[in-house]
Amino acid sequence: MTADLVALLPELVLAGLAMALLLVGLVGGGRRHGALGAGAVLSIVAAGVALWVVASGTAEGTRFFFGMFVLDRFAVFFKALFLLSSGLAILLSLDYLKRNDYRPAEYHTLVMLATVGMMVMASGSNLATIYVGLELMALSTYILAGYFRREVKSHEAAVKYFVLGALSSGILLYGLSLLYGATGTLDLATLAAKVSGGRPGTPVLVGIALLTCGFLFKVAAVPFHMWTPDVYEGAPTPITAFMSVGPKAAAFAMFLRVYLGGLEPLADQWRLFVAVAAALTMVWGNVAALTQDNVKRMLAYSSIAHAGYALLGLMAGGQNGLQSVMFYMLVYTVTNLGAFGFVILLESRGFAGETVNDYAGMARKHPVAAFGMLLFLLSLGGIPPTAGFMGKLYLFAAAVQAGYVWLVVVAVLMSAVSLYYYLRIVLQMYLRDGADAEPAALLAAPWTERVIVACAVAVLVIGVLPGPFGEAARATVSVLAGK
Repeated sequence: MTADLVALLPELVLAGLAMALLLVGLVGGGRRHGALGAGAVLSIVAAGVALWVVASGTAEGTRFFFGMFVLDRFAVFFKALFLLSSGLAILLSLDYLKRNDYRPAEYHTLVMLATVGMMVMASGSNLATIYVGLELMALSTYILAGYFRREVKSHEAAVKYFVLGALSSGILLYGLSLLYGATGTLDLATLAAKVSGGRPGTPVLVGIALLTCGFLFKVAAVPFHMWTPDVYEGAPTPITAFMSVGPKAAAFAMFLRVYLGGLEPLADQWRLFVAVAAALTMVWGNVAALTQDNVKRMLAYSSIAHAGYALLGLMAGGQNGLQSVMFYMLVYTVTNLGAFGFVILLESRGFAGETVNDYAGMARKHPVAAFGMLLFLLSLGGIPPTAGFMGKLYLFAAAVQAGYVWLVVVAVLMSAVSLYYYLRIVLQMYLRDGADAEPAALLAAPWTERVIVACAVAVLVIGVLPGPFGEAARATVSVLAGK
């Protein structure tokens, strides 16, 4: 039992500090933004330190809690990524919460509890464990989507997210029940052994189909993407930034763990379905984004398209496919958080920050932030020397090596299409004149500016020197890739 609790130490530290932060906020009146924000960031750092200590002292692939929780390099990589995305999202929220006078204690607690759920998902070696982590993450994000009560769109986004999310969770749970009824186990290793011999029965195939539908909903893939634009547009921008990276990376960690671990012997049964979903996701995400004037909806459809790109790595499988998805999740995290950070910064300058026209003249009024947004848009479009180019290069190379040339052709064409709507924003920033911002507003969002700068530096560093980051991803995939 002691060893089990030690393996769970990062999650316990983060959950315990989240509860402590909530109590401090209640006792202190809940409006001490600076202290509570610092406490949330330090809690993320403490969980990261605990993760490093536990990972350093635990043998690779050791299983805990009767084999339901595994600590391997794959889990450690994703847990570190979740902590990074949560920490940056909290920093992006500090100025926003203070400016709009919302209670920070409950907000930070919900972000931290969602992160705990994501970390449990990454270490789940049993479908029951993965589902528990998924629900903890989902319930927290449902509340976060509607946390800012004075915004009507936030209410609508929360209700849509909750209803559709509950439906997808029910579908996923029904698929799990069918797999359990047919095989008698939810353990991924045992499941792989039981489905590897002979032709799978109808309950197994239906269970996999339902499981795939639930997972595709969580990554916002077509045709299960309908919630994404409305929720991204309606939710407050810091929440949208967080949901676009953390939960999406967690969903891909779950996808990889289950499909390339427990269901790899049945790859012939699910790969065609996922391949068609990947192609539709890339096409629809980019084509729909072309007609959007609302930047948050545009980035929502962009997020859908990027889920399609990441599915290429799942299709490729093996060491190269796994490495490419994990590297791409890192790239997408810093790029998308930086892009949404710029939207938050624009809102702090007195602009709505929602339409493309709101970005007119930003290069003149805030050149550093505008240059950062330029880097983020080029990275999302896959233009060198940004991190997005290397991320797509890894994904496309893995897919070509696995024989999915037609998917790569679709991906390259859609990447070219995406440049049109990304460059629309660049055109407004650098070649159009806009209304001047109030001079007093220039210091309104210092933490937002710092996050933008940090993400811009990361995008350039990863793009120019991808080797260490790619090797870090490669070193984590040995368990699932079977190498």
